[in-house]
Amino acid sequence: MTVFDIILLASAACFAGVANAIAGGGSFLTFPALVYTGVPAIAANATSAVAVFPGYLSGAMGFFRELKGVPKRHLALLFGLSLAGGVLGSLLLLVTPASVFSFVVPWLLGFATLLFACGSRIAAWAARNLKAEGLTGNAATLLVCIYGGYFNGGLGIVLLALFSMLGLRDINLMNGLKNGMSFVLSGASVATFALAGIVHWPQALLMMVTATIGGYCGALAARRLPATTVRTIIVCVGCAMTLIFALRI
Repeated sequence: MTVFDIILLASAACFAGVANAIAGGGSFLTFPALVYTGVPAIAANATSAVAVFPGYLSGAMGFFRELKGVPKRHLALLFGLSLAGGVLGSLLLLVTPASVFSFVVPWLLGFATLLFACGSRIAAWAARNLKAEGLTGNAATLLVCIYGGYFNGGLGIVLLALFSMLGLRDINLMNGLKNGMSFVLSGASVATFALAGIVHWPQALLMMVTATIGGYCGALAARRLPATTVRTIIVCVGCAMTLIFALRI
């Protein structure tokens, strides 16, 4: 890595930590930064997942009181589906040819940006129009987790929409489950990517440190900086990255 690469990756991860703490969408910063510095797209996706992984645990612990109220059997089912989906999604990424993944990246980024921009409306629409119970709910949960294992962008929004379909209304509980499931899912993905040897560890470790610092700063800034401002910036970044990657095809 050059000095410029170090500064770019550290800055991107730091701001991603801030963004995730306030509004989400940090992967819109870490993934493109890794690709820009020369990391192949599939390896960049894996390394980005490693970089933002630690923040999910602290996010889940912040809603520990709400999670304690969930029946242990139901919590175990959700986390089990997260684990299975994380492994399946990451394995799907590993068998995807690099040329195919490079082609679908703009579509994935565009889809994730749209989800991020319209997240609250999507969740509200899902709550009104979609209901998922029993095997249907479990299948939907598994599919969402597979998506998260394959491409992490917009995962939080998809999970919130899923919880609305499942009948949940307590936003604190939904955020706790979102972070907890994301932690389990990302942990499975990180382990799979690490065993496959596609993680660029120097970049990942650097970004993990600065993302953690950014997450702490973001928690402090959350009391002062309007989340709508951060969300607007992230949507603009997502649109720009979608266009850039589309032009690279």
